[in-house]
Amino acid sequence: MHYDNSFHMAFESDKVMFEVYREKTYSGKYRVVYYTELEDHNKDWEINRAMAGDSFCDGFLKNFRKEEGKQILEAFVERLNQGEQISAAEVMAALGETAAMG
Repeated sequence: MHYDNSFHMAFESDKVMFEVYREKTYSGKYRVVYYTELEDHNKDWEINRAMAGDSFCDGFLKNFRKEEGKQILEAFVERLNQGEQISAAEVMAALGETAAMG
């Protein structure tokens, strides 16, 4: 049986959509939300919270490497909250092979 390259394309269920954002409240903390993993009980609240903030970067993680990608994102959020100056491009580059095409 022969498969072409389209066989390897990622489907929606094969990736996790995320956004790193900064809260506009007095705390100004950076947070990350994984949209495709939200459950009904917290979905609206988390989406509204992110929409009220300033987007820093967003993208997709490959589902089979999401735990590794989450660790990378959480480490960057911690560094940002400690006041380190980091660009969105730096975060996306660090995700490397854990990132999926949008």
